[in-house]
Parts: sequence; structure tokens; C-alpha cells
Amino acid sequence: MTVYKAMKNFIAALVVTAILVSGTVLGGVGYLAFSDSSQGSYAVSRLGSTGSEVKSIQKKLSSLGYYNGSVDGIYGQATKSAVTAFQRNCGITADGICGNQTLLYLGLGGSGGSSNSTSYSNSDVELLGKLISAEARGESYEGQVAVGAVVLNRVKHPSFPDSISGVIYQNGAFSCVNDSNWYAAIADSARRAAIDALNGWDPSGGAIYYYNAKKTTNSFMHSRPVIKVIGDHRFCK
Repeated sequence: MTVYKAMKNFIAALVVTAILVSGTVLGGVGYLAFSDSSQGSYAVSRLGSTGSEVKSIQKKLSSLGYYNGSVDGIYGQATKSAVTAFQRNCGITADGICGNQTLLYLGLGGSGGSSNSTSYSNSDVELLGKLISAEARGESYEGQVAVGAVVLNRVKHPSFPDSISGVIYQNGAFSCVNDSNWYAAIADSARRAAIDALNGWDPSGGAIYYYNAKKTTNSFMHSRPVIKVIGDHRFCK
């Protein structure tokens, strides 16, 4: 065997080992491959753009409560205003232009297609971890995973947006996206909890709502059937 071939085989073995190691996630709930959506190809939609991607953007913004106009594939002023409002709520540059970052936050892939709900990107992990960190920083690890599971249960539920970003940034869904906690550094435990939730651990028992009974006076939340109580959070149907 030549030196070149031996080195090639050695490198290949290292790569396989790295993949196996990285696939062993905390919590022992199995392996989940995260697709890096940042490597995909994205079109930039802006005022004056037309086509299927614009329709997808309008449809997504409409489902999130930002857009009330026609889903006609024409990027007019109403669409730009909706995009700007969404961007402002997400804390990203509010320029009314749907570029890579805005499309990722909307959960849309290249050519206006929606993200695959069974394949999650590194951006999804970070965003879910950010939500868990802001909402459940003082909770137990199980409670943190349960908060992440609620987000994922909503993604699967027909009454909610079909992406992690869509669920988190849906108008009025999570108040933390508008307060100072949202900009704090993500706790390491929250990032691990996001991975465990993405890998299928659901301590919430399938809940699609949760609330802190000590802080929430919302009558709708208090009316929901409680599935489980973890720490200060009540998890509900």
C-alpha cells in the first residue's frame, strides 16, 4: 500500500470516528443528524420581486399573523411592511428584504420551499436553545427539555406554524422574545436540552402549552387541562 493510500484510509477512518462520536448525544435518546441549512441556496426577495418564493413568504407571514394581504406572489409595500415587522420582532436587521437570515428565521429554504420538519439545522438548535434559556433558565434540566418539547409539539400540531422559527416567533406566543432575557447568552444546559428535545425526549407528555401559575393570570392558560407539573411550569393540552 502506498503512503498516499495509507494516509487516505487513515483520514477516512478519522472522519467516520468523528461522525460516530458527534452522533452520540446527551440523554441517550438516539442520534439525530442536523442539516446545515446555511449551506443551502437562497434567493433574495425584496420590494418588486415576484414568483413562488414571494408566495411562500407571504403565506408564512400570514400564518404568523404579520400579513393580511393577498398571497399573490407580488412583493409589494404590504409584504415589505410585514417582513419588516417580523424582522423587528426577531431582533434582526429590519430592512424589509428577505435574505438568507430572514428566510432561515421564517423556516423557509431555497427557492421558497419550507424546511423539512424532520430535519433540523444548527440554526434550529441555537434558536430552540435560546428559547429554552430565556423561558426556563431557573428550571430543572427535565423542565428545560419539556419547554423545548412543547415547541416541537407545536411544530407537529396543525394549529401552529410548521417550523421551529415559526412557532417561536408567532405573534404573542412567547413574551420572552421581546424582553431582556432574549438577548442573554444561551445557557449550556439549554443548548443540551434543545438537542435532547430534538432527539425525541418529551417530559411534557405531549403538551402544546405551558405556563407559570405564579406569574400567569391569563384565563385561557388556566383553563387548559394540565398533563404534568415540572418545577414552576404546568404543561397542558
